[in-house]
Amino acid sequence: MIVKFIEIYEATKAHTKIDQRNFSLREVFINPEHVVCVRSEPGFKRKLLEGVLPEDLDNRQEFSRVYMNRGQAGLDVIVVGDPTIVEEKLNVKRKKLLKG
Repeated sequence: MIVKFIEIYEATKAHTKIDQRNFSLREVFINPEHVVCVRSEPGFKRKLLEGVLPEDLDNRQEFSRVYMNRGQAGLDVIVVGDPTIVEEKLNVKRKKLLKG
């Protein structure tokens, strides 16, 4: 089952300075079977409070980095949401076998 999240990505144009970075939001669909790790991303919380991230985000919002296995190389994305909420959303569709 594929799960939808909101990703924060850097939408800068070529040859821009680091202090002129521009971030934007987009939907991203993640296969929970490929997720290796989910971690809190406090750097993006700091960017939100500094006003660097899109204005339509609430100042109370938290962010997570989702690491995914991609064979020889990995892939990671920053998504909107606390790691606990992201983990719950990733596991909501998985069925668990009860021993009994």
